[in-house]
Amino acid sequence: MANQDKNTYYITTPIYYPSDKLHIGHAYTTTVADAFARFNRLRGKDVFFLTGSDEHGQKIQRIAESKGVSPKEYVDGIVKTFQALWKRLNISYDDFIRTTDENHQELVQKIFKTLYDKGEIYKSSYKGLYCTPCEAFWLERQIEDGKCPDCGRPVEEVEEESYFFRLSNYGQKLLDYYKAHPTFIQPQSRLHEMEAFINSGLEDLCVSRTAVAWGIPVPFDSKHSIYVWFDAVVNYLSALGYLTGEDAKYRKYWPADVHLVGKEIIRFHTVIWPAMLLALDIPLPETVFGHGWLVIEGEKMSKSKGNVVDPNLLIDEFGADAIRYFLLREITFGSDGNFSRDALIRRINSDLANDLGNLLHRTSSMYEKYFPENVPSLGIEEEPEKELSKFAKEVVAKFEAKIDSIEPHVALEELWSLVRRCNKYLDSTAPWTLAKNKDYPRLARVLYTVGETLRIISVALAAIMPETSAKIREQLSLPAECKWEEAYIWNQWEEDKRILKADPLFPRIEVEDKEEPPKKKQNEEKVEAPVAKEEQVSFDDFLKVHLKVATVVFAEKVEGSNKLLRIEADLGLEKRQIVAGIGKAYTPEELVGKQIAVVTNLKPRKIMGLDSEAMILAAEDGKTLSVLNPEKPVKAGSSIG
Repeated sequence: MANQDKNTYYITTPIYYPSDKLHIGHAYTTTVADAFARFNRLRGKDVFFLTGSDEHGQKIQRIAESKGVSPKEYVDGIVKTFQALWKRLNISYDDFIRTTDENHQELVQKIFKTLYDKGEIYKSSYKGLYCTPCEAFWLERQIEDGKCPDCGRPVEEVEEESYFFRLSNYGQKLLDYYKAHPTFIQPQSRLHEMEAFINSGLEDLCVSRTAVAWGIPVPFDSKHSIYVWFDAVVNYLSALGYLTGEDAKYRKYWPADVHLVGKEIIRFHTVIWPAMLLALDIPLPETVFGHGWLVIEGEKMSKSKGNVVDPNLLIDEFGADAIRYFLLREITFGSDGNFSRDALIRRINSDLANDLGNLLHRTSSMYEKYFPENVPSLGIEEEPEKELSKFAKEVVAKFEAKIDSIEPHVALEELWSLVRRCNKYLDSTAPWTLAKNKDYPRLARVLYTVGETLRIISVALAAIMPETSAKIREQLSLPAECKWEEAYIWNQWEEDKRILKADPLFPRIEVEDKEEPPKKKQNEEKVEAPVAKEEQVSFDDFLKVHLKVATVVFAEKVEGSNKLLRIEADLGLEKRQIVAGIGKAYTPEELVGKQIAVVTNLKPRKIMGLDSEAMILAAEDGKTLSVLNPEKPVKAGSSIG
């Protein structure tokens, strides 16, 4: 974990292999790293955020040959696509390193020679199994059905003269280090994997190839090129100017606070890399975090399977901030997480459009409607404001703690509890009623309190969704730049400020219902259906209907209808929009705070252009309509049955 006592913060992503364009999995790692970098800058830390490209190896050599270009020409074109994607995703890296950079190649050779002179590297011959796509060597006992245990593709047998690193000497040293530094490998499941890997027996590592021309030459034996993984991990030092005579960055930032990597390369970063550092007497990084994969219908993304998701297309359709939020919020960081377009749209509609966007838009509308010219003096803070203030400070502290413990999904869950709490505050204080009663000081205090809460939210979002944070702050007439300490302060927003009207931050995404009712044939005669007995259903069929208790948090009339209401219903872990024809029996104000019974697993319907995502249960006798609700309050989302 990051050392909070020092004022620097060094975070790295893997340097990505430019065999092809990047997919959403690469964007996932880099977006998380960017959020951590931005958050620590907010706290006033001196941040160094490194990403880049790993450009050597047999796989690149073969691809370039197949395309009739040099390896360098090939990777130059691919690397440009990397940098263009990071710009579109607002990735704020401080350096983009390429392993073809001259300073990097020189350091790799210096380190190789240093380890050779210390007796940590020696020459021998190698006969074994090699996975070209992974650029990894494997033992016979690690192979299953002739395939790489990481990627599942065939391995090939190689035999050649090679140099070896004495990795076998470091098994116990690494286990001892893990025990003394329990947060070095995160999450815990990765630590157990690496302990088991070491206990199965470490063998010396082949660190040079004679059959691969596209690599950094061994400095004292030019017919050998340095193994791509030995080359790649050195980037974390070469970017800091280690052993160049200009190593101020190294002395300032090393050891790294966090190496963020995918779980498939955790072995290289927690076994090979630390063993190299121990051999060089260099301090080890504070934490190596191996996160899970983004999977499509349970399978890892793969070009051969045709399930690779291009982040550029997602940005074109939904915008960078929506993608950033989804990646950070949807997946439990550390575990595999499913990516789907439906899940992305649900998250945008629920969290960004309904919760955050609606809070900002309706409050700005009320400022425009009730205070078109000047905001009157604020009334005193009453108990609802004091409670919201206390809750906001608690959320800010939890958000910070969860970012520090590398749990961005939980941090955002905490932040959205404040967004939802502020929506509930707005509903319960009923500013429309205050306006009707001409209680303008109290109304001004209520709207100010929402603005103040949005200011605090905007500070936290500066690390997660920088464009959205800037837009919120613009509507609050605040500068885009902010500091984390501002999030802990209550009543910092100036009293005469107003939330300026603007287009909604995240318009709801309308999903077309692809099912069309069957068309009636032109010559089909109308047949009166006979009156039938009440149809009976089996108990199993009844269990297919999901009935839950929801709490109404917002309601309004649907424009153009005298009976439809648009309702936002809290189901505990999510919110649903419901369009219901109960407007003649209930006013919107009567429904807010009321608990209702709803069917949650009906297919969404579009009613007057609005998605209705559940159905309210109500009783009607021809004269009176009454929604069904529990006799005593229960937790939102409780099942009925």
